[in-house]
Amino acid sequence: MLPDLAISKKTRLLRIEKIAKNSGIPAKYVELLGPYKAKISLEFLGLKMPAKRRREKYILVSAITPSAFGEGKTVTTIGLSMALNKIGKKSVVCLRQPSMGPTFGRKGGGTGGGYSQVMPRSDINLHFTGDMHAVGVAHNLLAAYLDNSLFRNNRLKVD
Repeated sequence: MLPDLAISKKTRLLRIEKIAKNSGIPAKYVELLGPYKAKISLEFLGLKMPAKRRREKYILVSAITPSAFGEGKTVTTIGLSMALNKIGKKSVVCLRQPSMGPTFGRKGGGTGGGYSQVMPRSDINLHFTGDMHAVGVAHNLLAAYLDNSLFRNNRLKVD
């Protein structure tokens, strides 16, 4: 199987307007954040839907011990949604923003893996959560610590 990054690079993304339309979300409730991302207005949740459309189910994937290959909540949730769509059920996934762990290589990618990924993965992992700022702050903290060590007789023994 191809690595996650290779799969994501060869994937053709659908424009978010089309995804919203297919999901039954009127355009006036969609705030575009570029061609592939959007925020959905909370007003949309309060709409009175026709009775025939009020048969949705809510599935919560709340806790899973990841496998040795790293499949956890995100991959399971995405795979479940893809499977439901495959059998003709309309399915939409709502994932929380990933933690800073993926950015610092401390855990999974926060966007799934293999053929069960949420795109655009780099935007999700770096920009949604403000992690680029966190990387800058961490860098500055380490630089200040190193500078302090050098100033105080090089206790870290940096060459």
